[in-house]
Amino acid sequence: MPRVRKGAARKRAHKRVLREARGYFGTKSRHFQQAKVALTRAGQFSYRDRRNRKRDMRRLWITRITAACRMRDTRYSRFMNGLKHSGILINRKMLSQIAIDDPKAFDALVETAKKNATAIEAKS
Repeated sequence: MPRVRKGAARKRAHKRVLREARGYFGTKSRHFQQAKVALTRAGQFSYRDRRNRKRDMRRLWITRITAACRMRDTRYSRFMNGLKHSGILINRKMLSQIAIDDPKAFDALVETAKKNATAIEAKS
């Protein structure tokens, strides 16, 4: 019997890899071996960066809240501590959105946090 070298299956696999690598630069989109390496690396980067995106967004929210707090003569850490002790549980994403969209509501939150921060300082 003749030796079978997976003709149809191999062609299908190569076509799949090259189709996924469409749009890559140079040989990475045309040569199977280069495309396979490029796809592996792209997969690693996308896996890593799905986690890093969460990190980056949290940093952005904290930066926005910090800027809004500084405009109101307080610090981020005191603001967050005051909110925590006053029982206001709003996540950082919502706090940054409030700081941008509704400055009056953010002013009220800052005042509440300041009151509780001074009450905590007076106790200790």
